[in-house]
Amino acid sequence: EAEGVKRGDIFTKIDGEQLTASNYSTLLAPQSFTISLASLDGNDLSETGETITLSKQEYQSNPVYIAKTLDFEGTKVGYLMYNSFTREFDEELNDAFGKFKADGIEKLILDVRYNGGGSVRTATDLAAMITGQFPGKIFLKEEWNQEYQEYFEENNPDRLINKFNTELTTNTAINSLNLDQVYVLTTGRSASASELIINGLEPYIDVVQIGETTTGKFTASVTLYDSENFGRQNANTSHTYAIQPLVFKSVNKDGVSDYVDGLEPDFEFEESIRQMGVLGEEDEPLLNAALNVISGNFDAISENRRPEPGDLNVFKPVGESGMDELNYQRMYIDKIPAVINE
Repeated sequence: EAEGVKRGDIFTKIDGEQLTASNYSTLLAPQSFTISLASLDGNDLSETGETITLSKQEYQSNPVYIAKTLDFEGTKVGYLMYNSFTREFDEELNDAFGKFKADGIEKLILDVRYNGGGSVRTATDLAAMITGQFPGKIFLKEEWNQEYQEYFEENNPDRLINKFNTELTTNTAINSLNLDQVYVLTTGRSASASELIINGLEPYIDVVQIGETTTGKFTASVTLYDSENFGRQNANTSHTYAIQPLVFKSVNKDGVSDYVDGLEPDFEFEESIRQMGVLGEEDEPLLNAALNVISGNFDAISENRRPEPGDLNVFKPVGESGMDELNYQRMYIDKIPAVINE
């Protein structure tokens, strides 16, 4: 952004070499490189002759990417673009809902189109921020393997239940909106904890999903270290690896789980590289689709919900930012399960 790159810009070469599905990771690896911009005419790409040199810098991304209140046709609409369920930013997330509450929003659009998941506890707290009228009720149930399931049912049944909270893990009071409806923007890259929000809230409020079918991940993992209780404390310092096994699947209050094919939208709308728009602006296509749903202008959605014919066949995604990170599209817990077998 500092060098003038905008959402929707297209580049086809790096340092003069043509990008392909097999070489893009290598070409993007250097600390500094030059991209060659291109334009799209029909299904043909042509270089514009413009180049931009980029240098990598350390960047701490705030998952609470955009939080703003829109005045749309006389209705106060809160818009939150949330890109990762990261517990270190729970206070910032809660502050955003405090601002929504102070603004007196009537509708909420939760944008998780690029959110691949994260902390189960953060998802549970986000659900409480959206609602607030269900403290202590079941948000999700954990279903472990038979041995652990029986152990928890006999020794610690509360371990299997994640309830709507009233406080963050820092003991800060949760800012709740007490809404009975939420609009959620999704794509095929919305996974794990993003899907958990939809599935966990559906037994309680009206969840209106707009966009594309989600990834289809309903299992959670935990990090195990080489230590006596598998926790990080007192871990073997000569080992530089840990393991991240899947340990349970999430089940909502009504027993719904196993959405292996993803969660389908109520209103289908696919992003097009021809018109990406500016995130957070009312005319950004996917946000605009949600605003049209809120206003009841369904004809506008049906007319514009798909890219031009051929786009999806010609331009298929082969990767995205963060896909090489350890927690890519993962839902995880922090509490190590008890060791029941020596």
